[in-house]
Amino acid sequence: MNPPRYDLALLAAAHGGDKQAILALLSAAQPDIRRYARRSCSASADVDDVVQETLWLLYRRIGSLRALGSLSGWLFAIVRRECLRFASRLRGRHVALDDALDDPRHEARFAQMPQHELRIDVSRAIQSLPAHYREIVLLRDIEEMTIDEIAAVLTLSRESVKGRLHRARALLREYLVK
Repeated sequence: MNPPRYDLALLAAAHGGDKQAILALLSAAQPDIRRYARRSCSASADVDDVVQETLWLLYRRIGSLRALGSLSGWLFAIVRRECLRFASRLRGRHVALDDALDDPRHEARFAQMPQHELRIDVSRAIQSLPAHYREIVLLRDIEEMTIDEIAAVLTLSRESVKGRLHRARALLREYLVK
């Protein structure tokens, strides 16, 4: 199934802060968010709350979206995170979002995820990176180049390559955990 496509002009206007465009984007995204929530939430009673919370986050954070083309993946990640949060509340444990980033249980969740879903998530995460971080990750983790080789290809210092790689991996982790 292909991810939904949103009108880039509408996305750009919403990203720029146009209130009408944001409202139109919220209306256009709501069916997709509801569909994601129905698939992701273990309790059907949580779906409406997750949709509302996701729409609220979209409204508040559309201006901070780095890659407009990754809106669907970003929304899906938010829905999954919110479903996990609501499920943990039902079990009597509230999970703070900052603590969720350091939760070792995420590793187990990824280990149990079907390969094709994990590939799609990782691909979307990489696509969401700014170009200079994406390039470093692809060269190091996909092409398996050394830090020195990457530094030579990109005419950067070793320290710059290491710093960018560290930041890129942190962004990937944040994207995948949300």
